[in-house]
Amino acid sequence: MSEEPPPTPNEERPSFGEEVWTFRGYQMRSGEFNTAMVHFYRAEVQRANVWRNRLDTTTNWAVVAAGAAISFTLSDPGNNFGVIILNTLLVTLFLWIEARRYRYYELWSLRTRLMETDFFAAMLIPPFAPHPEWDEALAESLLQPQFPITVWEAFGRRFRRNYLWIYLILAGSWALKTFLHPTPAATWAEFVSRSALGTIPGEIVLLIGLLFNGIIFAVGFLSLSLTEASGEVLPKYPRFPNFWSPKKGAPASADTLRSNWIDALRPARQRQQLLVLVVAQNPQAIADRVQKEMNRGVTALHGRGMYHKQDRDVLLIAASVLEIAGLKAIVRQEDPDAFVIVTPAKEILGGGFQRFTDD
Repeated sequence: MSEEPPPTPNEERPSFGEEVWTFRGYQMRSGEFNTAMVHFYRAEVQRANVWRNRLDTTTNWAVVAAGAAISFTLSDPGNNFGVIILNTLLVTLFLWIEARRYRYYELWSLRTRLMETDFFAAMLIPPFAPHPEWDEALAESLLQPQFPITVWEAFGRRFRRNYLWIYLILAGSWALKTFLHPTPAATWAEFVSRSALGTIPGEIVLLIGLLFNGIIFAVGFLSLSLTEASGEVLPKYPRFPNFWSPKKGAPASADTLRSNWIDALRPARQRQQLLVLVVAQNPQAIADRVQKEMNRGVTALHGRGMYHKQDRDVLLIAASVLEIAGLKAIVRQEDPDAFVIVTPAKEILGGGFQRFTDD
């Protein structure tokens, strides 16, 4: 019987076949872990559904308010098109509230997507192993929650999907009311004069209306380039699947195609990555513990202290934000006088982090 290949650095995986689930120093039976994950998944789905219903509620408010304003304005022969203008401001307030709610919905949706793509889907498709980053991405979302979508992207997305039509109907109703009351306007000058709102001339009213709606529409469509969200509503594809192997354009194997599709469908929000430099009296002891306890690779760089003119090794360690506390604890225990630098890394490629891909 062939031996199982050893785990690659930074990619220690729990074994589904063993009776006891061993993962990052914890021991738990497979059934207990699966039960906990299923209950957690159900809780996140319920939370996402609650916030999804709140989104629908805000949209319903905007639709009802717009319908009531249009019905009142068109049914009354008086010059009351100002109601539509006030209603437009009210709808904008609803849109802003809905954008904030949408950011919460995307947070819960991101977590459910991570479990669907890397826990449940990994049970169905070989090699039956989650993505190297999925556990830390999910844990980071739980320990340090951050919105996976900016407020402008949320504002633009909700505007394009629902509120675009509400704004167009309100603008059309205002123009129709202004043009028809009390009789159809014969000239453009007459239409402009009818647009006056109290002591505000019609030209100013038209200019403010065009400017206001222009800003709303500009934000709605310029935010098309923002693709930070990675939840269920609009998954972010990190790269187009490479269906061809790099050798002479030959088609890739079925396993490669399946792996590429899985990678493409995974949420692509990148977890925070850090680079740590450690200067200590006993770097070997620190390196041994980091490799054994944290399963992280360590590189020693030769350095020379210019004050004491001493040669010593400087440890270079790539880590995630969740591992920094444990790394600091190891350094503190081995050398309380050590010098540690933690700096953010824009991109880390290799085992335990991002895979190398063909651009």
